[in-house]
Amino acid sequence: MATIKDIAKAAGVSVTTVSRALNGYSDVSERTRKKIKQIAEDLSYSPNALARSLVMNKTKTIGLLVSGISREGAKDNIVFEVLTGVNEYCGQVDYDIVLFNTSSSQQKQKTYTQLCRERRVDGVVIQGIKNDDPYLMEVVESDIPCVLVDIPIQGDTVGYVATDNVAGAKEAVQYLVDLGHRQIGMINGHDRAFVSQERIQGYQYGLESNHIPYNEDLVYNGGFSEKQAEEAAVSLLTRFPQTSAIFCASDLMAFGIMRAAKRVGREVPRELSIIGYDNINLSSYVTPSLTTISQDMFQIGYSAAGLLIDLLEGGSPPRSKIVSHELVVRESTCQLDKKL
Repeated sequence: MATIKDIAKAAGVSVTTVSRALNGYSDVSERTRKKIKQIAEDLSYSPNALARSLVMNKTKTIGLLVSGISREGAKDNIVFEVLTGVNEYCGQVDYDIVLFNTSSSQQKQKTYTQLCRERRVDGVVIQGIKNDDPYLMEVVESDIPCVLVDIPIQGDTVGYVATDNVAGAKEAVQYLVDLGHRQIGMINGHDRAFVSQERIQGYQYGLESNHIPYNEDLVYNGGFSEKQAEEAAVSLLTRFPQTSAIFCASDLMAFGIMRAAKRVGREVPRELSIIGYDNINLSSYVTPSLTTISQDMFQIGYSAAGLLIDLLEGGSPPRSKIVSHELVVRESTCQLDKKL
């Protein structure tokens, strides 16, 4: 197997010159660089990734850190969609990915910096972290470049990628109002999620812009859990039977609301309109199919990887990117029947 010394001997240059040429340093002439690369190709030279990482203090590896991976989460496929987006971009620029999971309790046992150093990653895309998780403050203060998914925080080494959750939620409520609904409930996620804070804000704006008073009694947390959302919706519909529509902060929870409607004898959509958020694959297969706000999680992952690698490569990219959303109308919503 050819070594860097073999290339240096064949090219008539020093080992240092070969190393700097192969690693893209600008102080090597283009003519010499081309010559060295051609010799390396002729000798079938394959660089030692570990040795290169030790010399350059870079591994060309980024981490995808996901907080709270669970079996139930496999149903919404969101983590996988983000992962495929990150992987697609990394494959185009010759970076590797390490996937690792964490939880609030694990974060108290090992610091963010320790985790990154142990996994030898140059930077991290973080998804699912909560606003009270120990890692969040560490991320902001760390010198390890990071891009957050759906957490609007920026810094010298921190950026984020998200959809406009406020605008998406407001659009969902506006659509229900346009169908004639005025008693509109909400099943939110939980108070520790940034997206929950933003989506309830959009829900409030949607009501206010149509002169509908906000009633906190019509808002329940479903914990982003199908079962928990079902129980929350049963309580909501039992206490406030005049509720004609529910905006839900995730599609997965919306499925639970559909079961809740059946339990309390409400036909969807004739007697109860339901609109979700995310547009996961299953939303088009449930019966009735789910009206929802679509966000492209693949594009979010792709954009997050791109932003992170720009930070790692020393560019001056924007520190944030907003990925577009879209209202997808299906069968779970309809015009309010005034006779009901």
